[in-house]
Amino acid sequence: MTFTSHGLKVLSVFQTNHLAENTRHFDSPSRVQAQHSPPTVLSMGDDDGSKKKKTAAAAITNTSKKRPRRIMHKKTKCNEEEEGEALTGVDIEDFSFCRNEILEIRAFLLEWYDRNQRDLPWRRISSSDEGDDEGGSERRAYAVWVSEVMLQQTRVQTVIDYFNRWMQKWPTLRHLASTSLEEVNEMWAGLGYYRRARYLLEGAKMIVEEGGVFPTTVSSLRKVPGIGDYTAGAIASIAFKEAVPVVDGNVVRVVARLRAISTNPKDSVTIKNFWKLAGQLVDPSRPGDFNQALMELGATVCTPLNPCCSVCPVSAHCRALSLSRKHRPALVTDYPIRVVKSKQRHEFSAVSVVEILEGRGTIDELQTDGRFLLVKRPDEGLLAGLWEFPSVMLGVESDLDTRRDAVDQFLNKFFNLDLKKSCTVLLREDIGEYIHVFSHIRLKMYVELLVLRLKGGMHVLHGKPDSKAISWKSVDSKGLSSMGLTSGVRKVYSMIQKFKQNKSKPMPVKARKKKS
Repeated sequence: MTFTSHGLKVLSVFQTNHLAENTRHFDSPSRVQAQHSPPTVLSMGDDDGSKKKKTAAAAITNTSKKRPRRIMHKKTKCNEEEEGEALTGVDIEDFSFCRNEILEIRAFLLEWYDRNQRDLPWRRISSSDEGDDEGGSERRAYAVWVSEVMLQQTRVQTVIDYFNRWMQKWPTLRHLASTSLEEVNEMWAGLGYYRRARYLLEGAKMIVEEGGVFPTTVSSLRKVPGIGDYTAGAIASIAFKEAVPVVDGNVVRVVARLRAISTNPKDSVTIKNFWKLAGQLVDPSRPGDFNQALMELGATVCTPLNPCCSVCPVSAHCRALSLSRKHRPALVTDYPIRVVKSKQRHEFSAVSVVEILEGRGTIDELQTDGRFLLVKRPDEGLLAGLWEFPSVMLGVESDLDTRRDAVDQFLNKFFNLDLKKSCTVLLREDIGEYIHVFSHIRLKMYVELLVLRLKGGMHVLHGKPDSKAISWKSVDSKGLSSMGLTSGVRKVYSMIQKFKQNKSKPMPVKARKKKS
């Protein structure tokens, strides 16, 4: 069947490259703020062939104690015609919504959202600046932009604190544009995927340099570094009320179940059509609220493994639910189909935590005036521009001697440190192993503590480093603790601290006697 607008705005499909920036980890049932009753199966039609359906009106969140109302909705003609189509080989391009469905889904979903939306700080900013003045729209746009970027690959509960601290430090786009990447990385530390933070800063600088006027449409927003189709749609619809869709994992799941779409959700043609279907549904009078409602439904009700169909406001239009009642083997959770994830690449590195002591005490005194060497990663690639302890990538799992040889060569090349000539090795201890998991890489790090005293003082380190090849600095323990380090670097440092604490503990009497 085809869809005609009948006065409704049908939107063109975005380019398929939106998924490059839209790889969010979406709220799973374990992290959803709302607590729902377990899913139950409702009858969508009486035994006597009545054309009435039972649906639930609203999902109950932790901010509402209302009991869900059950509302009777009439089965639309297009529902009746399409219920039999889902099990046949219908092309995804023929899954359009009919006019009555569109109107009902908009009405039911917005009514549910008005009662049950979660109280989130970026939504408060959007609500408080609802005026049509330019300043209010830009504040909304900035808040939406920051929150949506943070929410990619990160849980809502984690993002809330980061968002509040961010907005307190950089309340406007101009405040952000005037800061440095190092400050931004420090604020971002712990959120992961640091390229997002860099793009935020680069985008803010670009907008300010070009006049400071925030782009208001999807087409103009897409020109900003790091803003893809999803983020552009979110900003344009929520802040500037442009009637455009957004498609994230939550939206894909809801739409796939509404239409019982069983094609690969990662396929480029399928992606285009999810944007098309979401575009048909967008309410032109409240596009931002509708988009948030659709995502909220996927995050809190239409969840991946335990959908609460009994309280779903649009269950009357859900083909997946209808099929699950008519065909016992079929389940709502069969949609969208699960795509096998590619295997993670295994990598190995030798990490040397180099501590340089400047006093004359012994290592047993555990001096606190030591300085740690840090190396800045390249400006492109994984963890671009971030600081870490000296590390050497290893082709394969390696023994201790091989790892130490690789570290020695690295230190000699970039720091002019010859462990046999230019310094005294006070301690070299193998601390242990730590596995850090990225989305596509499983990195095994072999961690060592290397404590040195330089024969010529700290200035020895300044003689050989090639500034074009590597950037580095030395910091004390206090400075290290206050830096915006990645979770992997922090884990390595905590291993070092734990080792030092255990080493400083007095030896038990029995152990001392045995040793003597």
